[in-house]
Amino acid sequence: MYVVTEADARTTRTAAAAMFGLAAPSQGSTELCTWRVEMAAGNETPVHTIDREQIWMPISGAFEVTIGDETETVKANQAVIVPGGATRQLKALEDTQALVAMPVGGQAVVPDGSKVTLPWAV
Repeated sequence: MYVVTEADARTTRTAAAAMFGLAAPSQGSTELCTWRVEMAAGNETPVHTIDREQIWMPISGAFEVTIGDETETVKANQAVIVPGGATRQLKALEDTQALVAMPVGGQAVVPDGSKVTLPWAV
């Protein structure tokens, strides 16, 4: 058994959000990664894809989630399942926190085609 506590060393801050790494291979997980996200109202992720399915579960606030040409609002006590390989963007409609889960090994692909390993999920 592993009990993982959020730590500065496992926190990544970007212009869009802060990701607080929890379960990941570096923390003893072999199949799943989880992290907590904090986004301020109006902030949005860049348009990107992730090669693994992700599940976003807001615990406070609300996101506008765009996958391809479809947009939905997802709020606390809901979950959105984002298919692997889907082009997506998330925008915080208010200050929002969410838990995210995905299989180990996921990588982002940004619009220029570069692959990016998610540092909070390794």
